[in-house]
Amino acid sequence: MSALAIDALGSGIWMPLSMLYFLHQTSLSLVQLGLAMTIANTAVIPVVPAIGSLVDSVGPRAVMQIGNAGAAAAFVLYPFAHSLVAVTVLVFLATATRQAFWGALGPMVTQITRPGERELWFGFLQAMRNAGYGVGGVLAAVALTVGSGTAFQSVVLANAASYVVAFVLMLGVAGGRRVSGDPGEAQARGWWVAFTDRGYRTLIAVIFCYAMTTMTLNVSMPVYFVDSLGLPGWVPGTVFVINTVMIGVGQGLVVRRMTGSSRRTVLQAAVAFTAVSFAMFYVADALSVTAGVLLVLVAASVYTVGEMTGGPVVSALAAETPPPEQRGRYMAATQLAWSSAAAVSPLLYSALIDRGPWAAWGGPILVCLVWLGLVQVLARRMPEVTRPVTNVAEPEPGTGRTAAETSASS
Repeated sequence: MSALAIDALGSGIWMPLSMLYFLHQTSLSLVQLGLAMTIANTAVIPVVPAIGSLVDSVGPRAVMQIGNAGAAAAFVLYPFAHSLVAVTVLVFLATATRQAFWGALGPMVTQITRPGERELWFGFLQAMRNAGYGVGGVLAAVALTVGSGTAFQSVVLANAASYVVAFVLMLGVAGGRRVSGDPGEAQARGWWVAFTDRGYRTLIAVIFCYAMTTMTLNVSMPVYFVDSLGLPGWVPGTVFVINTVMIGVGQGLVVRRMTGSSRRTVLQAAVAFTAVSFAMFYVADALSVTAGVLLVLVAASVYTVGEMTGGPVVSALAAETPPPEQRGRYMAATQLAWSSAAAVSPLLYSALIDRGPWAAWGGPILVCLVWLGLVQVLARRMPEVTRPVTNVAEPEPGTGRTAAETSASS
């Protein structure tokens, strides 16, 4: 938990500053930096399946450590990146190693936690990550206020140090080794094994839709609020704070509240909250500035409840349902869903906003309808979706012991 909290804090500091850092520290233009980051982020996508295979081969903890070490190296080298090629290579290294860390995190958490408590743990991790982002955002604001080259370089080196600290803390984590099984058979099935599983393939599509709705927070909302609605410039930042604080404080309460409900019902509720929030954003276009601000802030709260409701369930399903010895490959497929959403959403949502409020939010509502339909299909193909959400440990099948107990005895 400490390693993940420090990691989230470092990420929270860096995210608001990444583009500004290179603008201040290099002679590259904004267009050149956009090109460098697009190339780097696109080049990472093919790496994701390889990360899943590596998790299955060496275990999730080793891959998480590779991610921490690689990210630390990338940030240490950032002050020396001045050309387009150097920036592209280092952004690729940083992004690829972060993908390694997050691609291994799900299998790691699943291996060292107990069945029946996974929604609770994944919800807690989501809350802690958002809290780290929030605190990091405040520190980033301080660096922006100072605005000097020394301040920017201090942030980069502090971020590198955070990954080193996370690396050291992870050395004390038990578990996370390779799950025993037939490596030859697993290797023969290849990285695409998750896409041959009809139920998991549907889950990947569900996660893609969920990811597409979460992308509206960073892509659609800021531009729509300021440029389309003409709201004050502080509104997008306030919406982000609402989202961060609600998840950081209330995620555990939401998970406990949905305990006993079937996962399908919880996912349906997540779709409903999200779609209603999008409709509220659309309605804000017809209101005065004051009324529009109030409605947008309420809608942001509704949107966040949808995010808190759906996130722990899709994370738990993605982690629990694969064969243990192939969990890395399966969960890498869900990372592809997130990466694809991150690649598609900027262009798609920008084009929709350009066509007016109806298109700006009609498109995301359509995504919600597709998401809802896929949940119904998933319930037929994956029996685990009809099981209730719990926060009480269950024994591992056939052992009578919890996962943690099994790991400890081995």
